[in-house]
Amino acid sequence: MMTGLGATMVRAGRRLLSSLPALFGVLVFTFLLMRVLPGDPAVFFASGPNAGKEEIEQIRKQMGLDKSVPEQLVFYLSDIGRGNLGRSMMTGQPVLKDLRERLPASLELTFTALLIALIAAVPLGVMAALRPGSVVDHGVRLFCALGVCVPTFVSGLLLIYVFYYLLGLAPDPTGRIDVFTSLPPQHTGFLSIDFLLAGDIEGWWTACRQLILPAVSMALFVIAPLARITRASMLVSLGSDFVRTARSVGLSWHKVVVTYALRNAILPVITIAGIVFSTMLGANVLVEKVFSWPGVASYALDALLSSDYAPVQGFVLLMASLFVLVNLVVDICYGIADPRVSIG
Repeated sequence: MMTGLGATMVRAGRRLLSSLPALFGVLVFTFLLMRVLPGDPAVFFASGPNAGKEEIEQIRKQMGLDKSVPEQLVFYLSDIGRGNLGRSMMTGQPVLKDLRERLPASLELTFTALLIALIAAVPLGVMAALRPGSVVDHGVRLFCALGVCVPTFVSGLLLIYVFYYLLGLAPDPTGRIDVFTSLPPQHTGFLSIDFLLAGDIEGWWTACRQLILPAVSMALFVIAPLARITRASMLVSLGSDFVRTARSVGLSWHKVVVTYALRNAILPVITIAGIVFSTMLGANVLVEKVFSWPGVASYALDALLSSDYAPVQGFVLLMASLFVLVNLVVDICYGIADPRVSIG
């Protein structure tokens, strides 16, 4: 008889297989969308509109644009099947290599922002649920509304103005590390972890200081949905029969809230956190641009502006794959938190 772990892996494999048609559709849609966008990438990379016709045709042949669209699609899907995402005309490197080098920067920023958002949102949601209709509840909802209304690039610029320009507390917002600090040996790609592995505390603090402002900028935007779902889930849990039973037997209010209400209310937060993480990873382009963060989102935006097809297509495929993977992990975590839930 199959063990619980084995059954979980089988169900996870089925979920991955069922996601393949969606990934294929994303591939085809992105490919066709890039072909209908205005502008000729061959003209852009041939040193502008004054370039000679032969030079433009040579670049078109190099990019495979001399073939028909169906032929380009077949060659593209064939390359994807072999693990070849093409070559970027901007950097001259394979797209897979560019994404591999830049993905850790985006992941480190997104993980840190999500951690900050959860640390702030869960207590706020719990406090608002414990005192519904009070000043605290209204204050939390106002804070959440402001967080959603203010775009990330605006909050980023405000944080830079206050903490870097006025107070001088934050470092120069130009990348993951300042020019005076040497990079540690790369093990994970996360500078905060690699500096710790290298035993360089000063370098670790430098990397963390560079990370704080962009992470807070992203976190401010996603605190609202996390706090709202926490508040709603806590209100449902606090009004449930098991909480009333726990209070009637004389358990302390703190134990009722933490052990019973919060434990059940946290399940929807896990789902929302997974969705928020997937959204943040692809939508943090504005934060990466404001703080000159060398992530995959800013890389894809630069490629889009220069009509460099391969990096944009590679970025979309990466985001779609990560979205599927993150949702699978969330479902598994949900099943662990509540054994009654199946990921099948």
